[in-house]
Amino acid sequence: MARLRSFQRLAAHFVDIADFLLVYIEEAHPSDGWVSSDAAYQIPKHQCLQDRLRAAQLMQEGAPGCPLAVDTMDNASSAAYGAFFERLYIIQEEVVMYQGGRGPDGYKISELRSWCSLLHSALKSYSKTKQGK
Repeated sequence: MARLRSFQRLAAHFVDIADFLLVYIEEAHPSDGWVSSDAAYQIPKHQCLQDRLRAAQLMQEGAPGCPLAVDTMDNASSAAYGAFFERLYIIQEEVVMYQGGRGPDGYKISELRSWCSLLHSALKSYSKTKQGK
């Protein structure tokens, strides 16, 4: 949940330059599978889309205000982006500009924050240049 709150704070801070989206994929540590001792919730492996939607609502509660999408039961988004089971991306005009490492170890909000800060500075500089003409 702490990662979700960090993501939410980042999204709120850079709302003027980016749209943020959470994508809920298959459960990393289902309660009836590879169980994690520090799991915030007991979520069984999804048997149908309704199961996945219910689990996604729990994630949404941890980051209210962040738009949420839910992966298909064939895990198309997870497969396409190699999420397994947490990953950060920046996509600009349909091009992947930033691809974070795979979670949990590669999930680094600080890298995303740095990238967004650079973009924010570049946009401010561009805006000032346009105003000066």
